[in-house]
Amino acid sequence: MAKSLYKTLEVSENASESEIKKAYRKLARQYHPDVNKDKGAEDKFKEINAAYEILSDKEKKQQYDRHGDNMFGGQNFHDFSRSQAGGSADLDEILRQMFAGGGGFGGFGGSSSFDGFRGQQQQANLDIETSVTIPFSVSILGGSHSVSVNGERFDIKIPAGVKSGEKMRVKGKGHAQGGRAGDLFLKISVAPNPDYIREDDDLIKSFDVPLQAALFGDKISIQTLEKEIKLKVPSNTKNGQRFRVKEMGAMNRKTKVRGDLYLEANIVLPKIEDLDEDLVKVMKEKLPKE
Repeated sequence: MAKSLYKTLEVSENASESEIKKAYRKLARQYHPDVNKDKGAEDKFKEINAAYEILSDKEKKQQYDRHGDNMFGGQNFHDFSRSQAGGSADLDEILRQMFAGGGGFGGFGGSSSFDGFRGQQQQANLDIETSVTIPFSVSILGGSHSVSVNGERFDIKIPAGVKSGEKMRVKGKGHAQGGRAGDLFLKISVAPNPDYIREDDDLIKSFDVPLQAALFGDKISIQTLEKEIKLKVPSNTKNGQRFRVKEMGAMNRKTKVRGDLYLEANIVLPKIEDLDEDLVKVMKEKLPKE
């Protein structure tokens, strides 16, 4: 049984959760539109995110491992993703077709994403339940996100700090019948971000530190989710050393208190061939060997 999602992430079908996550982060950085300007990089980035969205979710992964590429109508994932709306479908729309209503696969039997769910509804129950994937930045900062249900596209307001698995209710956006309208119940899924890790209400972000700054100290500009900040890096900064930026993490929706942002130093070593020959000679003679 073909399982092209694993090929998309360049891992084996027996890959562990940590191996899948490591492969995703590597590829997401490689094809991120802000870094890779090659033609097709953005589409590849979307495919990588969609594949990880499925393989990082235990329930979705189990269904995919059971059905394989049959859920794409026999196509591999690459061809399937490009066939959606002429290649312009976003991650939400692709996943909605695969996991209609959070249950079966919308691609099976030629039915649309909501046909199976609609047919199961009792006449008096006009509510709709489905899932939506929101960008990582929106989950942290809040904002509006566009969704499409029943052929209608509209914006919903996302509160800051929302987590995957939480549910939202949108009044009046369910099925309409006899002058009545049900509600839309959305299960939130947060798209991963290759630059950030969320731990409870805290965020962790790696940033590059030139060797000179690590040795002698300097101020480094860092782009965060909300603004650019200047971080004072002290002399003798170690690789992996963390710096705390207060209240720039995720909002706790219960306490209304924001977590912190932890910036993790990644010391960037220069290439020997790029250094002055005299400097290299002095370093060979003077640098400690232990």
